[in-house]
Amino acid sequence: MRARIGGLAFLLATSVAAAAEKPARFWNLTSETVTSLRLAPTGTKDFGADLTKGDSDGAVDHDERLAIKSLAPGTYDASIGFKGGRACNVMGLKIEAASVFSIEEKDLVSCSP
Repeated sequence: MRARIGGLAFLLATSVAAAAEKPARFWNLTSETVTSLRLAPTGTKDFGADLTKGDSDGAVDHDERLAIKSLAPGTYDASIGFKGGRACNVMGLKIEAASVFSIEEKDLVSCSP
């Protein structure tokens, strides 16, 4: 019985550790290529570095996913720029550890050409 409990505890611990090592991923569900993506904790204007620089070609195409390392779970606002020059904001993105968060056309606000 003790061996089973110990084995179960080990499996649980390794599963939690593996999930913690897996980065969050951004999934571009807009109709355009994203060339800039910056996040700030909701309610602030403290936008971080451009996350698209982590992609091999520096952009995130439609339906492409981008792994984002070192991103703490939380609620963020985004500043997003597109290949054609349009820039928009997205408010209240909920990002969880080791999960996928997406941005769609309906999420975009305050766009400028």
